[in-house]
Amino acid sequence: MATLVKTPSGTWKAVIRKTGFPTSAKTFRTKRDAEDWSRRTEDEMVRGVYIQRGSAERMTVAVALKRYLAEVSPTKRPSSAASDIRRSKSLIQSLGKYSLAALTPEIIAKYRDERLAGLDRKDFNGKSSPKPRSANTVRLDLALLGHLFNVAIKEWGIGLAINPVQSIRRPAPGAGRERRLSLEEERRLFVAVDSHSNPMLGWIVRIALQTGMRSSEITTLRIGQVDLERRVVRLVDTKNTQPRTVPLTNIATEIFNQAIDNPTRPTETNLIFFGEPGKDGQRRAYNFNKIWIKSKEKIGLKDLRFHDLRHEAVSRLVEAGLSDQKVAAISGHKSMQMLQRYTHLRAEDLVEELDAISARRED
Repeated sequence: MATLVKTPSGTWKAVIRKTGFPTSAKTFRTKRDAEDWSRRTEDEMVRGVYIQRGSAERMTVAVALKRYLAEVSPTKRPSSAASDIRRSKSLIQSLGKYSLAALTPEIIAKYRDERLAGLDRKDFNGKSSPKPRSANTVRLDLALLGHLFNVAIKEWGIGLAINPVQSIRRPAPGAGRERRLSLEEERRLFVAVDSHSNPMLGWIVRIALQTGMRSSEITTLRIGQVDLERRVVRLVDTKNTQPRTVPLTNIATEIFNQAIDNPTRPTETNLIFFGEPGKDGQRRAYNFNKIWIKSKEKIGLKDLRFHDLRHEAVSRLVEAGLSDQKVAAISGHKSMQMLQRYTHLRAEDLVEELDAISARRED
């Protein structure tokens, strides 16, 4: 049986001591609440479903997220750790005051819907300032929150029966972008990037179109990763964590040759695309984002994203007749489903193929 004790402040403290279980104690405003809790807790112990919820009731989402950022995020890739920091801000703002035990699927579903509608934004006057978030943004927010609960339950010993994030519906992923780059747009783009004083911008854009590599994969390349004789690039730090070897076209090989022989290359770095020294004196990868945005907007390609160059490169490989397996080996896509989202064939090219099939049948 539980022991009920009235405290000097007038509240009631229930203490349960049962063989095989840790001592459990909780304070209530009324004796009846203390009795009800004691009865439910002892019943759970008898049925073998007891979970010690004290830590979950004491730890707030804000505190849990800060611990997650300090202990879990540093074990991830730098880009993922930085993403955790950005996404935690919205979660802390909207859900930070809830305890882990109090955060129900209903509350999380409301957070999801408000994020999608933009109702979670507040202006300087405290009024709602709607700016809908994309489905993918909200999916990633929920993924962070869900992993937080998994870590709290499995590694921190937080007493929770379920992960509430697993009980709600996730927003459907958005359709893949279908932005293709025409040959005329490509010509204008090359003229724009070549007009910049730093030739590395033009080299990077051409390599993206020739190889399908991501921006981060290109800018972090070091001389030792490029084998000009065998015409391959060895990538170690990739988005999906799987290293891969990318074959180089003749054009890509020549571009890398020019970049490696860059006469302005400082002796203290082996980065192929290097930036100016930082405040600490260290050189890091060339940050071309600002000049890229200005260059493409100047020629009327504001809607073109750098990642679209990867889409274009992958689509051209498919159009050239390479199998899905070969394209995936080059691009690094883990699944054929994801590869298909990044591959967009030109409808006019398919029309020509259909005409060719019809002509063969008539013959």
